[in-house]
Amino acid sequence: MTRHRLAAVLACLAGAALTLYAATRVWAVQVEQRPGLSDLRTEQTGSDVQPWLTGLALVALAGAGALFATRGVVRRVLGVLLALSGAGIAVGAVLARAGADPGAVGAAGTLWPVACVIGGAVVAVGGVVTARHGHRWAAMSSRYERRPAGPVEKEETPGGRALWDALDRGEDPTAG
Repeated sequence: MTRHRLAAVLACLAGAALTLYAATRVWAVQVEQRPGLSDLRTEQTGSDVQPWLTGLALVALAGAGALFATRGVVRRVLGVLLALSGAGIAVGAVLARAGADPGAVGAAGTLWPVACVIGGAVVAVGGVVTARHGHRWAAMSSRYERRPAGPVEKEETPGGRALWDALDRGEDPTAG
């Protein structure tokens, strides 16, 4: 495995994992004070704020796996898709952070949106490396693929009757 390929795959995996983890953490807690009742706490995770973050992170995970199975132009297109996915993650997290309710408790103090931005940037870098260098990487081995069907040579195998006749003569039909 080449150095660029390893770096791209690890970048996509690490960025997607960081994004998935950060998107499931609590980004903001809103407390509604109700007179005569206890306060109502509402927690919002990154997936609640920007639902597509987990979807884009899953696309990045699948893309990292697909880097092994593709080659040539398809791998370059996959690199562009990964770069766009990473950019979408980063932009979504920035928009969520910018649109956070300033009155929400913990909205300004949590770093999970920043972790999503970092994860998206790492995925985007992996995608750019793939788009730039991916066409030169080796493809999966065709070791386990079927060979195309060609003319089949029939081996001379004795028929069922010949096997019984050999047994009658005391010969072992399975030998040699």
